[in-house]
Amino acid sequence: MSNNATVQEIYEAFGRGDVETILGHIAEDCAWESWADNSAQNAGLTNMLARTGTEGVREFFQVLGSTYDIRDFQVLDIIGDGRQVAVESQIEFVNPSGNTVRDEELLLWAFDDQGKVCRLRHYVDTAKHLAAHE
Repeated sequence: MSNNATVQEIYEAFGRGDVETILGHIAEDCAWESWADNSAQNAGLTNMLARTGTEGVREFFQVLGSTYDIRDFQVLDIIGDGRQVAVESQIEFVNPSGNTVRDEELLLWAFDDQGKVCRLRHYVDTAKHLAAHE
């Protein structure tokens, strides 16, 4: 399966709420939201915290499902098929503070030599997320 097809399958599984299928594509040492310095992480935004491996990714989806009310999510484009695949998306959700956030995001998926996701980063309007968190 190509990396692009893997990302497509991940988003299809996300739409069905099928976390186990998603986890099947995650490397044991996956660096989920791995940043050297990230203001959303420093502020403690639970959906942007760094996590590691399949258990960390499972925790991400548990937090997302239990504390965020996703009202709309659309994949606009999946770009590339090499070591990294980029996804342009739109999302609208109600965060744990009760505020609605609508944002356009770029997600960068990186793959290891076995075709597993070894890193994921969300590129978002951090200022918008921080303001809605307060």
